[in-house]
Amino acid sequence: MSLHSSGVMDAGHASTITGVDAIRAQFPALSRREGEHSVAYFDGPGGTQVPRSVAEAMTYYLLHHNANTHWAYPTSSETDALLAQSRETLADFLGGTPGEIAFGANMTTLLFHIARAIGRQIMPGDEIIVTELDHHANVAPWQALAQERGAVLKWLPLDLTTYRHEAGALANLLSSRTKVVAVGAASNILGTVSDVAEIVAMARAAGAITVVDAVHYAPHALVDAAALGADFILCSAYKFYGPHVGVVYGRTETVGALDLPRLEPAPDWVPECLETGTQNHEGIVGAAAAVEFLASLSGDVAAPRRDRLAQAMHGLHERGDALVRQLWDGLSAIDGVTVHGPRPGTPRTPTISFAVQGYTSEAVARALVPQGLYVSHGDFYATTVARRLGVVEEGLVRAGCACYTTSEEVQRLVDGVASLVYGGR
Repeated sequence: MSLHSSGVMDAGHASTITGVDAIRAQFPALSRREGEHSVAYFDGPGGTQVPRSVAEAMTYYLLHHNANTHWAYPTSSETDALLAQSRETLADFLGGTPGEIAFGANMTTLLFHIARAIGRQIMPGDEIIVTELDHHANVAPWQALAQERGAVLKWLPLDLTTYRHEAGALANLLSSRTKVVAVGAASNILGTVSDVAEIVAMARAAGAITVVDAVHYAPHALVDAAALGADFILCSAYKFYGPHVGVVYGRTETVGALDLPRLEPAPDWVPECLETGTQNHEGIVGAAAAVEFLASLSGDVAAPRRDRLAQAMHGLHERGDALVRQLWDGLSAIDGVTVHGPRPGTPRTPTISFAVQGYTSEAVARALVPQGLYVSHGDFYATTVARRLGVVEEGLVRAGCACYTTSEEVQRLVDGVASLVYGGR
């Protein structure tokens, strides 16, 4: 099976895309060095590097169109038009319509805002389901809501033998009192891709609102909101080569029925009712430019944007699948290294977390820097996963492959970890 077997993405596209060298030429950050080594950025799951075209789009907006919205002078009208175009672009990225796309500071802030609105409909004894596999951005808002409203919080458990949701557990958790099911499309710590289509279908059949965290999924596969049927799907542009902006797809009917916190004169129509205060206009323009960058990697420049995105994402997945297999096999062969997560060849992203016996994750990360290897360490806000794995104190080292990652960089990382292990004896 592959990443695409999750049911969220259509994989029926050719994989001819831009070569990795041509991709890398678009990222100025890749010229950075640590001594004699070029920097290999494996920190993409926490935030990818930005291509030149994204920075240029943001700069051009600020220098030539900068204004607030909905006023009767040219730069304001130009800003309105650019934001409308950005909604169209992100709608193609998420598989919705422009009227279902809203922006915010980040996914976490957007979700707290949405959860507060949903909370006004929650009664004591109502039930909310979260998962042990998720980033806590899709857990903490629901924990707070359950405490405030007297709701019952239920957990979909993690199976530590498969690194997936425990088979059959959701059916036993759902009831007539279930009001919200919050689930991640992919784990940012383990790389696990979940069968979100099945989860959403079961939750909708129970009458629950469904909230999908696609922050780690969206950079690696093309979301199809219309096919998935979720009420909310959230992602962050800085995970797919854009600026620090959050994006949410919100089903029109669901958003329209919410009692959203807002200032009296602020827009009360969908989707702008989800956007509290003045937005990061240059960031929104940059998010759209990031999607355009991804679409440009397709080999078919004449195809509609959605089709180009599907082709590009499928090709990037094939590359990422080969890289993560190389990384998995290389790390697994090193004595004292424990690799966590589903094996390559199963539904997963090109992200691996591992532990090195005798070292904290921070110590490993610091030791790799002189070799030009930038990796993340800690629990990555997937606190429940870290607790279940028993690595809360030492954390895990996380390495993610992005569109600019090469096989040479992966081998350099494997060699760097091996040198740390065997050189330290």
